[in-house]
Amino acid sequence: MEWNDIQGALNDTLHSGITQITSPWFYIQAAIVLIAAGLSIAAAAFLRDRMDPAAMTMGLPAPLRVLIRVLRQQTGVIVFVLLTWLARIALVHAGLLNRGYLLATATSLASAWIIIRLATSLIHNQFVVRVVSLAAWTVAALSIIGRLDDAEDALDSVSVMAGALRVTPLLLIKVTVLLGIALWLTGVLSNFLETRITRSHDLTPSIQVLLIKLMRVLLIVVAIAVVMSMVGIDLSAFALFSGAIGVGIGFGLQKIIANFISGVILLADKSVKPGDLVTIGDSSGRISAMNTRYISVAAGDGREFLIPNEDLITQKVVNWTYTDRNSLVKVNFATNYEADPARVCEVAVQVASAHPRVMSSKPPGCLLSEFTDTGMKFSLTFWIEDAYAGMDNLRSDVMLALWKAFKAEDIRVPYPVREIRVRGGALPVETVVELPGAG
Repeated sequence: MEWNDIQGALNDTLHSGITQITSPWFYIQAAIVLIAAGLSIAAAAFLRDRMDPAAMTMGLPAPLRVLIRVLRQQTGVIVFVLLTWLARIALVHAGLLNRGYLLATATSLASAWIIIRLATSLIHNQFVVRVVSLAAWTVAALSIIGRLDDAEDALDSVSVMAGALRVTPLLLIKVTVLLGIALWLTGVLSNFLETRITRSHDLTPSIQVLLIKLMRVLLIVVAIAVVMSMVGIDLSAFALFSGAIGVGIGFGLQKIIANFISGVILLADKSVKPGDLVTIGDSSGRISAMNTRYISVAAGDGREFLIPNEDLITQKVVNWTYTDRNSLVKVNFATNYEADPARVCEVAVQVASAHPRVMSSKPPGCLLSEFTDTGMKFSLTFWIEDAYAGMDNLRSDVMLALWKAFKAEDIRVPYPVREIRVRGGALPVETVVELPGAG
């Protein structure tokens, strides 16, 4: 479409508008529209005060509750549509108007706004709702006044060539709108499939996470390809940029790609999975989530370590629950030589067995490990099946119980005793006498 065609369309629109304005019935319809707007605002305020949304939606499904809430918010627009529609019908039947163009346009625009707000009620992001509603209503308004084709031709008349691709404002708008809709539908579908996958008891947690990640990537790729084909973009037009993208990935995104591939490997080989208790370097805790770039390890004290997936491939990882959820806990203590080692081990085993977290299927054990200068050293071992609940607190409980049991059995914990011997006579003592009044 050339500039002359655009100018001609604008002139036709201007001429049509002037013709409408010069008619006295235009001002009568405008007055009716203003009166209907005022009455609708008053009616909306009156009705909202007497409508309780909680009582109206009690016991209804979630979609119906959302629908009723949106309709309550658009009460004024609904009243405006009814008033303008009734006014137009009355004037046309009375023979005062042939068409009532202004009233029909106002009714159609208001009706389109109600339909758009109902359609966007499924979107939770309010900013996206406003943008989508405004864009959809603009398109609807152009279509109602019969100027949608002219607007499309005007937007398509300006273009920039990017290789074999002709980029126009109309193309960018179509891609943005369709891509937004496609990604929203992709998010809804991926959330539904994720729920179905997580409920499957036949799949391990690592396989579930792997399937969810691959599913999301695949859906996004399919959505982009479908949108490009719908707007008529040949994907081969981007072949010129593939080399630059490859170089960017090779040099600028090395760590990201490495972490992504490492994450896929971890999910496939099941070396770590959500819920495992691991130690990676100085970080210990329970794996709470496995993402594309990192895993989240909850320390149990409010902290979470975000460890890149590559570190789990290249570094030493201690998985306390890799093949067995049961964990061995060791408590070291010592007594003096006056205690009976057999009795000490017996008391220690009784103390450990009495703790509720210690497994009864694997009895605790106590070993005499070393004779030292200060006393005898023992090692108390026992098994637990809830290592994620913490080991330090368990050790503390057992050691406190050992202290009380040793007090009752008169078993003493050794402590170093130092003797100071003076050879060669007594140390000289210097006596200082302070005279009264001496400064």
